[in-house]
Amino acid sequence: MSVEYVEYESNVDIRFAENIAWSDPDTECTVVLSQPDTDPELWNRYLDAAQQSYRRHGVEAVVDAAAIRDGADTALFWTVLDRHDNMVGGLRAKAPLGCAEDSHAVMEWAARPGLAMVRKMINDRVPFGVMEMKTAWVSDNRASQHAITHLLARTAYHATSIMGVQFVMATAAQHVLELWKSGGGVVAPIPATPYPDERYRTKMMWWDRRTMVNHSQPEQITKALHEIDQISTTLAAS
Repeated sequence: MSVEYVEYESNVDIRFAENIAWSDPDTECTVVLSQPDTDPELWNRYLDAAQQSYRRHGVEAVVDAAAIRDGADTALFWTVLDRHDNMVGGLRAKAPLGCAEDSHAVMEWAARPGLAMVRKMINDRVPFGVMEMKTAWVSDNRASQHAITHLLARTAYHATSIMGVQFVMATAAQHVLELWKSGGGVVAPIPATPYPDERYRTKMMWWDRRTMVNHSQPEQITKALHEIDQISTTLAAS
């Protein structure tokens, strides 16, 4: 199966004139796609909520909000807002990587088996464009966790379409990546690392723009293409 994307010129300097928002019927939430400079208030709200979420799980240091609050390394970010305007999830995409050392994954696998593979996988893909998803979080409300995670799993489609990159990469606990597979991600054959601590077995996942429709759940493809159409319409009008 092949999908024709709405094509954008590869442009790491793309700037949004305004937020891009749409309703998600599965979660009954509003998704807002933005950039730190476009909506600093929403950006800071997202970081604060992420920090609180990670704190509840005892891994607040992973967020390092102070280091990223200026938004300099973040190309895009997504937030999920419920009908009461409560933020219930989100994530950010780092600007396209220049080399493996630009990726947080190198630190996560430091002195661990698989570090050489991590570096090679990233460096081999950098010439084709690689964006790294970071600081993902979802509300602890079990009734909506999976639906919101499936929603966020489609953001790789958005990122590749907007930025023109071929690859998106993320690292997360293995049980989380099982849900992210629905959006076309493939877990890399790299040994898991106990990051951020021994409670976790963190793995690496890749989305390849050329092939991720082959790995996505059919309903996820339909939803992602509808979202890309909404995004492209807003960008074309701005």
